[in-house]
Amino acid sequence: MSKKARSIVENYFCYNTRFGDIIIASGSGAIVSLVFLLPDGYNGRCEPCALTDRAAQQLDEYFAGKRQQFNLPLRPLGTAFQRAVWDELLLIPYGETRSYKQIAQAIGNPNACRAVGMANNKNPISIFIPCHRVVGSSGSLTGYGGGLDMKKKLLTLEQRR
Repeated sequence: MSKKARSIVENYFCYNTRFGDIIIASGSGAIVSLVFLLPDGYNGRCEPCALTDRAAQQLDEYFAGKRQQFNLPLRPLGTAFQRAVWDELLLIPYGETRSYKQIAQAIGNPNACRAVGMANNKNPISIFIPCHRVVGSSGSLTGYGGGLDMKKKLLTLEQRR
């Protein structure tokens, strides 16, 4: 998470889920981060608020197979290109995947496959912005901030429903 993004965190809390501990942060009335490990330099209060609790509840419902879409205000901080990629990720239907190339084409920049990969890597709100649904052109699993094992678990969860 960038220094700028960390500066808008007002509340964060570590929630224990069936997929491990997940830190959800909010600021300015929106979710600004979902991470698997607490990064250095988090500001704000380490206490839950109504928004992080709502996000955690929706996450639990997702993990239980009872939710396919999230209904939360999201505020990912990034460049215009990164935000375009993240907006496109939000359009990938539950249980489906897209390749980096398909995302690059969808945002009108077909030669930006690597840049799409870097934007995926910088996604500050994983799962809610489903970067786990992006795979290699051959369908192979590629890097994921929560680890490839977590990416495989999330994709398997979605493909079962």
